[in-house]
Amino acid sequence: MVLCSHILWIYPQDNGLLSQVFVLFGFWGVELFFVLSGFLIGKILYKSYVEQDFTLQSVFCFLKRRWFRTLPNYFLVLLLNVVIAFIIGLSLTDIGYYLFFLQNFATTMKPFFPESWSLSVEEFAYMFMPLALLLSSFLIKHKNKSKRFISVVLILILMFFINKVIYQLTSSNTTLEQWNLSLKEVVVYRIDSILIGVVAAWVSLNFSEFWKKHTVLFVSIGCVFIGLMYVGVGYFRILIDSYPFFWNVLYLPVTSITFVFFLPFLSQWENAPKWIVRPVTFVSLVSYSVYLLHYSIVLQLMKYFLDTPRFTMMQLHGFTFGYLVLTFFLSFLLYKYFEKPMMNLRDR
Repeated sequence: MVLCSHILWIYPQDNGLLSQVFVLFGFWGVELFFVLSGFLIGKILYKSYVEQDFTLQSVFCFLKRRWFRTLPNYFLVLLLNVVIAFIIGLSLTDIGYYLFFLQNFATTMKPFFPESWSLSVEEFAYMFMPLALLLSSFLIKHKNKSKRFISVVLILILMFFINKVIYQLTSSNTTLEQWNLSLKEVVVYRIDSILIGVVAAWVSLNFSEFWKKHTVLFVSIGCVFIGLMYVGVGYFRILIDSYPFFWNVLYLPVTSITFVFFLPFLSQWENAPKWIVRPVTFVSLVSYSVYLLHYSIVLQLMKYFLDTPRFTMMQLHGFTFGYLVLTFFLSFLLYKYFEKPMMNLRDR
């Protein structure tokens, strides 16, 4: 989805239906990723929390596994971005922020390596959660660890929801461009999106029969929400200049909840024909490498060396095909020769 949205950078600006769908894909891809990530990693953290003595060592073990998964690839590609910037003469400032994922912690995302904003949200979400759970073990004397787990997650969601309310009260934002840069891509306003996925994980584990029994109902509710959010908002002209509270406070959490309604069905979808399984499995394996390489490395370099504004439409289609092939080829190499060995090292 995100890859489709960035393909729009190749072509002249267009307001056609396909372009609008691709723009929506870019938004959905990240929001779905946050919810899925919370759902999957939340299950791992929950089982660790309730089945073991959750100590500082448990926190470090959890973080170590997450960091082995994400940091080696991230720092390698960050270094590549820095080298490329020097070679082509781009000015570099505030690189130090990127070493600690602070490039968009509480302020507008910096222009360098812009797609890394969502990884910052991810990293801080998985630091705050185990640390908050550890702190709660000292502050809250509750024998039921499952209830304590969900209580901590809900309190964290409330905290980050309040951050959006504070933004609404202190900001004069009335444009989608500012909303994108100053709210949607800022860590302190976005961690609740991942935590909503964690709540879904808790429900699936503690109310498994309910989770499995009502898949059709939940999917139906999800479809209604999609209709209201992405058709109704336009039809009823619920625009940011007229309804800033809806956009600044409600829009992103409701989007996350919308995707949660699809999880009971999707989490039980375990079989498919091989012609579906193989490409889906391949994309899932290389997706993190694709995320890191596709835009700032592959697309920006191709556009730097090829004068695409002079291209005919057929040439642009050929450029797009070459871009996709090169992105997946380089991502496969990065996965096979760097990312996977690092995960093997983690497992050892």
